[in-house]
Amino acid sequence: MEHKLQWEKLLCGKRERPSTASNNHRNEFDKDYDRIVYSSSIRRLQDKAQVFPLQENDFTRTRLTHSIEVSALAKSLGMSIGEILRKNKEMDEKQERELASLLQVSGLVHDLGNPPFGHYGEQIIRNWFEKEYKKEESILRNIEGIEKTDFTNFDGNAQTFRILTKLQLLNDHNGANFSYATLATIMKYPWDSFNNKCIEHEGKFGYFSSEKDIVGRIRECTGLESGVRHPATFLLEAADDMAYLCADIEDAVKKRIIPWDKEYKKIKDSLKREEYNTYKEMFRKIDENNMIASNNKIPEEDLISVQNFKISAQGLMIRCVVDEFMSKYDYIMNGKYECNELLDNSKAKLLKKELKRLEKSYCYSNKEVLTLELAGDNVINGLLDRFVNELANCSENPEKNIKERFGKLYQLISENFRHVCLYDYQEKSIKDDFTKTKTYDRLLLITDFISGMTDSYAVKLYKELRGIKLP
Repeated sequence: MEHKLQWEKLLCGKRERPSTASNNHRNEFDKDYDRIVYSSSIRRLQDKAQVFPLQENDFTRTRLTHSIEVSALAKSLGMSIGEILRKNKEMDEKQERELASLLQVSGLVHDLGNPPFGHYGEQIIRNWFEKEYKKEESILRNIEGIEKTDFTNFDGNAQTFRILTKLQLLNDHNGANFSYATLATIMKYPWDSFNNKCIEHEGKFGYFSSEKDIVGRIRECTGLESGVRHPATFLLEAADDMAYLCADIEDAVKKRIIPWDKEYKKIKDSLKREEYNTYKEMFRKIDENNMIASNNKIPEEDLISVQNFKISAQGLMIRCVVDEFMSKYDYIMNGKYECNELLDNSKAKLLKKELKRLEKSYCYSNKEVLTLELAGDNVINGLLDRFVNELANCSENPEKNIKERFGKLYQLISENFRHVCLYDYQEKSIKDDFTKTKTYDRLLLITDFISGMTDSYAVKLYKELRGIKLP
């Protein structure tokens, strides 16, 4: 069957600036991986929360360890799907390798834009702008339409796209200069913040208005229409689900938040009752490995048991996701797959439901998590108050007014981010004065800075600006 989407275009290695690297053993997506893995954006993830913020122990996962795990699972999915597609003559050997590499790098970078304090940090930023716009004398009153919804719907996915296309500066103004296929794959929500689909998906969107031009070029190159996901995006999202659901529960067991013996039996009973044949072999393998560990007197029985569960559960989910992708292949390749998530429509959907129940019951409602998120609320709101109130409408050049409060705050912002704010991507020139920038660009500068902070740095800067702690 002829499909609307074609892998030859979907695996487009074109970039904003053509690569000058020699054609060696690496494909274009291996090059993407190599150029980002050493970046400051990746390093910052080691001090950004996955579920449990500001952890002092070295076991609990951060965004960095989560991203590494998603990358590994996504690559596995890519290898499995690629092999089947090659055998079905939908791909050649080169494309088979490229799909795995594409998913590997997409998994690594998929959370780069998440602000401090995890997904709750996104909500704090959205709420701050919503409240500010409702004020009678709001300093944001001249921002309307898509420029307004970029902030009231602020999304880490759109920020990831902005980091990769602009903020991760090296030698020019193309950010990390990623391939179009990788940028298309990380667009989990391929529409802007003013699109009706954004409302349907609870405010989720894939790119800011400031990046709409490059999105148009990506679509032209890959053959993707507005609102249509790259097929690899479905696999990336499945890998993300598999990684965080199992890992968050493992972390909670280690922290003694989840009574694992009791909950494992509950999961086992629930799944065996509903889908016995699907899960029978998984539980047999888990119980067998648990018995081996017990006979060998391996300590921390609950931790060993949940790790055996994680390995078997992820293995089952991978097989189910591959089956779902291939059974709906024609729909996916014609941009007609209505179910957003493969896992939700696969034979492992009940397993995912059980894992989400556990996470909601124990992880998100944990007092430590709630307390630190409330602290994060004060931190992010406090930083937005300071920076937006001083810089959004300032009429004097902060670079020449270092003695003024707004000048001091401006100097605290990363020089790279300030440079991007001053750069005119249409005229390809740099403005010589901050007062010549639009309010929209100034707000982007502030959200670039605050969302790029690690959890620890955000707390540190907030305390310093409040005079609670001196530098």
